[in-house]
Amino acid sequence: MSKEKHPRDWILRRCCGSIAACILTLAVLVGFIVLVIYLALHPSKPSFYLQDVQLRSIDLSDPALSLDLQVTIASRNPNDRVGVYYKTLDVFTTYRDEPVTVPVAMPAIYQGHKDMSVWSPVMSGESVPVAQYVADAMKQDIAAGYVLLHVKVDGRVKWKVGSWVSGGYHLFVNCPALLATSGNAAGGAFAMSATAGGVPGGGNGTVSLKFTHPADCTVDV
Repeated sequence: MSKEKHPRDWILRRCCGSIAACILTLAVLVGFIVLVIYLALHPSKPSFYLQDVQLRSIDLSDPALSLDLQVTIASRNPNDRVGVYYKTLDVFTTYRDEPVTVPVAMPAIYQGHKDMSVWSPVMSGESVPVAQYVADAMKQDIAAGYVLLHVKVDGRVKWKVGSWVSGGYHLFVNCPALLATSGNAAGGAFAMSATAGGVPGGGNGTVSLKFTHPADCTVDV
């Protein structure tokens, strides 16, 4: 004759099953709500623009490179309901993928919906060691009447929706900066002296370079 099941065991199993079902249902519901919010508020990455470049000096008199410049970078948050925390922002300049200035930290800020922010950091590099072909290429570019630099920003951002703040995301910005000895400079012409030792046809070694036009930047988040 089989033993009858104890009522308390049956009740316990029913309670455990009900609790597990509630937890599973709650997890599915929370996941669905998070998915809906994400799809509704999926943040668009901010837009960056290089507005101005003022090259104060550039020295190629030895294999190392010395550079001094100030740039103006603008950023816009395109989101209607999502704010952006810029937690860290380091800006530097490269030429042919070689860093030619040391990174400079820009102020961390919060950017509200549809807001725009502007930074104007000064960057410099004193006797920065570069490959010989890089120094030669820059001398040739200056002699040809143009130099293409890239202003880059490396940092971390967080999204803010109401009181909720996301985890950190890596931000990388790349802005082309074309400097030329002729053409119209945006926002009024501004000339820059570049001491370029060894530049063919450089005369007294001083050339005038101008930022040609504002540039859109590529942004990766």
